[in-house]
Amino acid sequence: MKALLLTTAVLASGSVLAADYNVDPAHSAVTFEVGHLGVSTTAGRFNEFEGNFTINDDKKSGSASFTIKADSVDTNHAARDKHLRSPDFLDVKQFPTLTFTSTSFNGEELTGDLTLHGVTKSVTFDVEMIGEGNDPWGGYRAGFEASTTIKRSDFGVSYFIPGVTDETEIEIFVEGIRQ
Repeated sequence: MKALLLTTAVLASGSVLAADYNVDPAHSAVTFEVGHLGVSTTAGRFNEFEGNFTINDDKKSGSASFTIKADSVDTNHAARDKHLRSPDFLDVKQFPTLTFTSTSFNGEELTGDLTLHGVTKSVTFDVEMIGEGNDPWGGYRAGFEASTTIKRSDFGVSYFIPGVTDETEIEIFVEGIRQ
């Protein structure tokens, strides 16, 4: 019996343990920036998204999955937001969500399939772990920031290029609650 327990302990110590987290939407955000007419940058965000991620104890592997409601786009300008929801840009009636599902994570880069406007492409985010620890409510949290730049034309959204730049910077700020 002691040999079996010792063998189990040795095997367990060599394996990588994982923790699952659900996104806390009150402490998370998906933002974007695009250039406008070569004279300024327009910033926006999506107000509704959900997801989950797994981070292994080694902090160098894991996975993530996010779903963003396209009609929650918000640039602090109602007329522009209405236009962004139209077929010229996000076409939210035909494509109500944007999704991301990871395919690999090495601790610094998260690569996966981004589906935007009905087109799926592989993208890589630079990732920084901000921190982790106990919260005041008895839970455990972990937070990350991730950024990438995509060409919106790669996803079939080419309206008004170059007036609105093709390159779109995306940042994700995620705080998750361990399950």
